Amino acid sequence: MADLNRCAWVTGKAEDDPMLLYHDQEWGVPLHYDRSLFELLILEGAQAGLSWEIVLRRREGYRDAFFGFDLDRIAAFDADDQARLVRDPGIIRNGAKIAATIKNARAAKELIGALGSLDAFFWSFVSGSPLQNGFTDPGQVPAKTPISEAMSKELSRLGFGFVGPTICYALMQSAGLVNDHTTDCFRHAELN
Repeated sequence: MADLNRCAWVTGKAEDDPMLLYHDQEWGVPLHYDRSLFELLILEGAQAGLSWEIVLRRREGYRDAFFGFDLDRIAAFDADDQARLVRDPGIIRNGAKIAATIKNARAAKELIGALGSLDAFFWSFVSGSPLQNGFTDPGQVPAKTPISEAMSKELSRLGFGFVGPTICYALMQSAGLVNDHTTDCFRHAELN
């Protein structure tokens, strides 16, 4: 496994490196479970201003702190819960990002009530099928696209926070709405 060609952002070489495992097993794999999509939305928002590796290393802390990303439980959080989370060393202790997580759980519940699922919402932006890019160089991979800008605008309109176009595009990449593995990466062909 270590000798396979991978996307340039994968810097770890050890078979148990979290970034390597994330790249090889999750990034770009089409995801259709609401709880997992919500988790990625929150984690991508938590990454704002930080590296993905920092967030990935705290992923289990997030799962513990937010009860496995249970929307009902998070939506019921109050000021005491928010204060507890700001002190939790297992997550990124940014008050605005924590408040956005609670706000997003409430907005997600409303969205699901209207559309039936987060899955239906996110995948509608790509007509239900992953977009297949053929980037040969990491410099070609965009930070945002017109689709992620539209998604961001709609999420903001629906009351979500920390959902800028760059965060939305990162979600699209991680949840497999778009295949942005470079063509020299072994995962590009597997997900094409």
